[in-house]
Amino acid sequence: MKMNPLGRTGMMVSELCLGTMTFGTQTSEAEAHAQMDMALAAGVNFVDGAEMYPVNPISQETVGRTEEILGNWNAANPGRRGEYILATKHSGAGFMYARNGAPISAQTIPEAVEGSLRRLRTDHIDLYQFHWPNRGSYMFRQNWSYDPSGQDRAVTLANMEECLEAMQQQVDKGNIRAFGVSNESAWGTAQWLRLAEEREWPRVASVQNEYSLLCRLYDTDMSELSVNEDVGLMAFSPLAAGYLTGKYQGGAVPEGSRMSLVPQMGGRKSPRISDAVAAYLEIAARHGLNPVHMALAWCRTRPFMISAIFGATTLAQLEHLLGAVDVELTSDVVAEIDAAHRAHPLPY
Repeated sequence: MKMNPLGRTGMMVSELCLGTMTFGTQTSEAEAHAQMDMALAAGVNFVDGAEMYPVNPISQETVGRTEEILGNWNAANPGRRGEYILATKHSGAGFMYARNGAPISAQTIPEAVEGSLRRLRTDHIDLYQFHWPNRGSYMFRQNWSYDPSGQDRAVTLANMEECLEAMQQQVDKGNIRAFGVSNESAWGTAQWLRLAEEREWPRVASVQNEYSLLCRLYDTDMSELSVNEDVGLMAFSPLAAGYLTGKYQGGAVPEGSRMSLVPQMGGRKSPRISDAVAAYLEIAARHGLNPVHMALAWCRTRPFMISAIFGATTLAQLEHLLGAVDVELTSDVVAEIDAAHRAHPLPY
């Protein structure tokens, strides 16, 4: 398993990251613990969670359950916490199941960090991320109508300053080691970096945004920022919420799949998606590649990639996903992927 630097933190993380958002809904605690064992044995040393997880569906009753499941694994495996880099996230403004939807602030950060530490049953979080910015985001399929004109720059920057200062206090306490953002823009990330460098507060180590063959919003401004500022991408949904496996082609909805639980796939379902997926499945078939392995191997070719975050509901799925690390794409495959992208840009 190849290791990549986590920004300028000095930490090295595996090119694949175990996503945990199904732990506690689609994935039982026993299965989740078995996934931890299998992933670590395969060389994965990066695990990503969030205080709002699990999802599919999200409910008030289950918020925090994923972190509790990870915490129970930590408690059952004393001495193994140092084997992996643990990341989690502070929910953003509007998430009513945590702090009544309050925006991220100097007041919410200590409470959120302490809550995660308690549920995770650990004395530190390696990478603490803000799940989405207070001012809103073009992610989550909101790019079609994104309008930042209502933002108040002075208010935004003042909030960023107080949040970074609060994060510095968490670093000083030993509660967190590094800071990351999620669902961020190039402007937002640049401001976090500028303020951190001016005040010597925690520098952004990573950006966790959606990225896959079907969602390549990161390829332009964010890509440039990543490469020049050593702030790489943690790609979530690299299999496009399961579309790139091919399991939803022809209108199929497998029992227990995400689509069976969230029919509109969080806004990803569209009239163009089947044709786009078909184009990538045809490339994989033509070159004798498994489409899952091709999609994850393609992520490794991107110059800004730290790690691709995959989720598996079963051990069998996890075992299959891990096989992607042995796949290298030829230049011909990459060229055909780029041609398919031009023919089917941003299908959702």
